[in-house]
Amino acid sequence: MTSPVVQFSLPQTVVVTGASSGLGHELCRLLLQNGVATVGVDVAGAQENLSSHAAYTHIAGDVGAQATWDKVVDHLRTENASSLGLVTSAAILDVCDVTEVTADILARAMHVNITGTVLAMKSLVPLMVEKKNGAIVAVASVNATLAEQQLAIYNATKAAVRQLARTVAVDHARDGVRTNVLSPGPMLAGLFKRHLESATDSKQFLATRSARQPEGRILEAAEVAQSAMFLLSSGATALRGAEIVADGGLTTSFDYRTGAEGASV
Repeated sequence: MTSPVVQFSLPQTVVVTGASSGLGHELCRLLLQNGVATVGVDVAGAQENLSSHAAYTHIAGDVGAQATWDKVVDHLRTENASSLGLVTSAAILDVCDVTEVTADILARAMHVNITGTVLAMKSLVPLMVEKKNGAIVAVASVNATLAEQQLAIYNATKAAVRQLARTVAVDHARDGVRTNVLSPGPMLAGLFKRHLESATDSKQFLATRSARQPEGRILEAAEVAQSAMFLLSSGATALRGAEIVADGGLTTSFDYRTGAEGASV
């Protein structure tokens, strides 16, 4: 017996930043599986499982450079899709205390995490307004609200992304553009793996972080990508400036008791 299925429509074309790794890559893969023409933007080249797909276009470039977005806009105007989506998942993370921050670390984080997101919206919102049909998913983080040690600059940039998206949501609410925020927790993907690799004992770090999760595991990037798919879809038309926290329940409680601490569970 088959299970009941609910179906929502997706934009005809979706642009995804950070398409060559982690959340961005998994989202591109899901979009293509569902028949969406997908434009990946990343400073790195396309992964083979994306580039081999006829509906995938890769634009290699710096998300923080206007020239990259000019190429994206030129492609979208040629394609002339009836509806557009944008997911800004490109981000970088440096693990350090604020006293260790260099000008280069600060400039790089601002350039990719904030400037890259601003330029993406600046470039694509006008196209969405023309079509009166656009959906934007700004990828922030649970770190936009809850501080995590040694990630001061990353946390600050993600807080900025969230407020940027919420403002764009109200600025263009009557233009047919839906803007919402996706805030993931740790994922078994690029940024968390980088933090994991920086630990003195990576195995212990992973075990400790997994134990904090109500399910006892770190989410896969593909699971979080499904939340992005929902925000892009017609199922999310009631949402404007909303935030979906896709963290497996990590931030639902101030502390998750496993029983190991001797507490009654």
